[in-house]
Amino acid sequence: MFRIPSTVVPSDRLALSSGRIFLFVVVLLVTACSSLDGERNDSGGNDTSVNEATGISGLSIITPDAISSAVTPTREPTSVTATAPYKPSRTPILKSSRPPASPTPVSTSTETPPPTNTATATIRPSPTIAGKCNDRVPSDDLLTLVTAEYGISADYVPVDLVVLAEFLPLEITRGYETQFRQIAVEPLLLMIGDMLQDGLRPEIISGYRSYSAQAIAWSKWLEREPDRAASISVPAGHSEHQLGNTLDFGSPELAEIIGEDDVDFHTYFYKTGEGEWLNRHAHEYGFTLSYPLDAIEITGFYYEPWHYRYIGVELATQLRDDGISLTQYLLEMFPAPCTP
Repeated sequence: MFRIPSTVVPSDRLALSSGRIFLFVVVLLVTACSSLDGERNDSGGNDTSVNEATGISGLSIITPDAISSAVTPTREPTSVTATAPYKPSRTPILKSSRPPASPTPVSTSTETPPPTNTATATIRPSPTIAGKCNDRVPSDDLLTLVTAEYGISADYVPVDLVVLAEFLPLEITRGYETQFRQIAVEPLLLMIGDMLQDGLRPEIISGYRSYSAQAIAWSKWLEREPDRAASISVPAGHSEHQLGNTLDFGSPELAEIIGEDDVDFHTYFYKTGEGEWLNRHAHEYGFTLSYPLDAIEITGFYYEPWHYRYIGVELATQLRDDGISLTQYLLEMFPAPCTP
């Protein structure tokens, strides 16, 4: 029987062949990995083009810090009033048909409460010793007589002033740091809330004005309008604004009515929706028009349809029914408070 002879492979050749096979396998594995890695690069977009979202060139992997610094726009720092005593609600108090005559404002925040009202506000003015008006420091009742003739001391400052921006939105305060007596804040919010519900856009232009601030205003008008200064402003100590319970209201309609872009005060305020509404309803909330039309001989001031003072619902309603001003009432009911 013919037999094919067996091939005998020496052991050293066998080892060499095994080494070549192993090397070949390694080459195949490396090639395969390189191919797979190339596929990952294509799908992952690992290139040096500018990223449209960040505008950063040459970044294949964008860190969170890089995204934050590139995407977040530069903003102007927000102005924060650090001295605000608390963070009140910006929502006006719900409509009420008849606010209380002598309200005690309630905090609208559960954080730090507003300053405690220590004023002893009364409906009737407290007795005072008649001295020089320049030395007159009235009590904090609501009916202090202040006219062009009878003034008060530079030392008088109401004890319960608060900032209205803490209670009302920017559209109403116009960004002014207007101060007002706390005892009158709640009826004011009730009134503003009702005006808003009636579709009006009331503005508050001026509130408490210190003796020194009034002195600056008076000097300004004397310089600019020497012949008309007395009809525009008053000397320090003779303004109801120093009492803290007086406000000047504004209306966005006034500029269109007057035909001027920059106007805050004008007698045509009575033609605006806000002026008409206040004329009809302000007394229901305890506010009275201090300087009515044709009352200059008694008040000493020209008609100011924007100038309202809080005195309580009872007396404000009585004055409206009687058709007289607060000045006339105080002069008729009480003796002269001081000597001019």
